[in-house]
Amino acid sequence: MTPAQQLALWADKLRDISALGLHFAQNIYDREHYQAVQNMAVAMLAYATGSAVDEMEPLRAQVFARPTPLVVGDAAIIDADGRMLLIQRADNGLWAMPGGAFEVGETPAAGAVREALEETGVCAEPVALAGVFDSRLCGSATRHHLYQFVFLCRPTGAPASVPSHQHETRQQGWFLESELPTKLDPGHATRIPIVFQVWRGERGAYFDQLSTQAD
Repeated sequence: MTPAQQLALWADKLRDISALGLHFAQNIYDREHYQAVQNMAVAMLAYATGSAVDEMEPLRAQVFARPTPLVVGDAAIIDADGRMLLIQRADNGLWAMPGGAFEVGETPAAGAVREALEETGVCAEPVALAGVFDSRLCGSATRHHLYQFVFLCRPTGAPASVPSHQHETRQQGWFLESELPTKLDPGHATRIPIVFQVWRGERGAYFDQLSTQAD
């Protein structure tokens, strides 16, 4: 872990403490103290990511007010020929499985296939949990602590539609494991081989362990 990553993690822990404190605070003095902790977390995250503090302000309501790690997921869609559907992200140009943040009221599996449909136009159905990953341990390039669910999915055969969120991607394609793009998003480069192992029946669902990384 680099110093910047460690600083971002400390900022995320302070975010969690301040969010819980502001939620349960019973008096104005506690609220002032937890608000000060949140301000410190905002400043630390800005410093760790090389951003201006003002750029962090929009995150107060969306991110800093929420306790616990954020929950996101990927749809690992593999067709009958063993090809995985990947997208080239618009923000960094790297290839990844389609996915994103889950919404309140939907199951993790439903959130993963919804994100895939929005980003690729491909209808899929979940068939198995491939794993639950901790962003700190699987190489994800993110400034927030994430729990990342990955679901093994298969295309339903329904005609692909125009993606509603196509602005989030540059292009998409189907790839065999032996022909994956060289420029994979770091976290996905860790998760994709595990998905193929689950797909082939070589292992069960993955979860992060303290003593070992992916097999």
